[in-house]
Amino acid sequence: MSAAEKPIILVDGSSYLYRAFHALPPLVTSSGQPTGAVRGVAAMLRKLIKDYDPQYMAVIFDAKGKTFRDEMFEEYKSQRPPMPDDLREQVTPLHDLIRAMGLPLIIEDGVEADDVIGTYARIFGSQGKPVLISTGDKDMAQLVTEQVTLINTMNDALYDIDGVKKKFGVGPELIIDFLALMGDKVDNIPGVPGVGEKTALGLLQGLGSLETIYDNLDKVADLSFRGAKTLGKKLEDNKEMAFLSYQLATIKLDCDVSDDLNELKLQTPDAEKLAEYYRSLEFKGWLSELLEGQDPAAEDAGKKVELEADSESVQSIDKEGYETVLDETALNAWIDALKNADVFAFDTETTSLNYMQAELVGVSVAMEAGKAAYIPFGHNYPGAPDQLDKQFVLDAMKPILEDDNLKKVGQNL
Repeated sequence: MSAAEKPIILVDGSSYLYRAFHALPPLVTSSGQPTGAVRGVAAMLRKLIKDYDPQYMAVIFDAKGKTFRDEMFEEYKSQRPPMPDDLREQVTPLHDLIRAMGLPLIIEDGVEADDVIGTYARIFGSQGKPVLISTGDKDMAQLVTEQVTLINTMNDALYDIDGVKKKFGVGPELIIDFLALMGDKVDNIPGVPGVGEKTALGLLQGLGSLETIYDNLDKVADLSFRGAKTLGKKLEDNKEMAFLSYQLATIKLDCDVSDDLNELKLQTPDAEKLAEYYRSLEFKGWLSELLEGQDPAAEDAGKKVELEADSESVQSIDKEGYETVLDETALNAWIDALKNADVFAFDTETTSLNYMQAELVGVSVAMEAGKAAYIPFGHNYPGAPDQLDKQFVLDAMKPILEDDNLKKVGQNL
């Protein structure tokens, strides 16, 4: 892909932060620090970098405090509970990690991330540049044009103009009208009471935009969908609410942001800080990639980082009671111990959070606090120790993992 063909990538960081937090199982470090949302968002960003090799990419987050929409409608998003404490703890580490990856991070007071993304999409799309918006938010479908496309990185769904029509039943030009009629429970946009998705589609497909519908209320009863005959009065009684909902659902396209594309240019990742954050967040697989020069966020980690982080390799287990199992004798001893344990914990180390792509590189077991083992069989980096054969380890562990009489503790077993 040539530089001219590469899209400018705009990431809805706030959308992915919440989605990663709620969609992925809880993940904490050995000290109890929550990291699941950080891991989920960072994995998505790494995938985008790997797939598109962008020159320009920015991650946009909502600012703290109220926005202009709260002034328009006091109950806007009022039903949302406060951010959970274990998610709030992850915001700063995530921001730090994003900056270390060399990605511009943007937060604008008084508006939402959607508005900033919409403004950038308008500016650069109008210049004929391809723009890719990474989001899980359906509201963003209103931004799609010939130049602007959406991607939901969590399921790889891609939406151009035809994709929006197929997904929602109307084109991008009617998405705001669609939301105005049926409302949006997530953002507490009221819509017209009693008008759901099917009714909204029936109105838009039968008559056109919200403006056109209200100019032709006498024709609503003639539409062929169920309930159309009594809908005209309901629409008339809630006209003010419908147009307020339209305003609330409209993404602002004139935020006070720079039109200098260079401000969205990826910078050289800070390999030392990345190593520091990967280590503190216990993202061991990514740390290994960084040291091997295979990290899509930082191709050259540098010798200094490699030396500083060498203690994280599978060769260096220096805590009493913890063991790296590298030979058959040690493996058999641990399996015998696990057979006689009242209960044991079991976990896996993989190369990815995406279960369709993840490869198993090791397993860990523990019988009690302070006594555990890691059994590596897929680590491959300069200086990696000789390890047991993967299939040999799995065949050896199969009987105890399948034994219903042995109690096991784990995540998503």
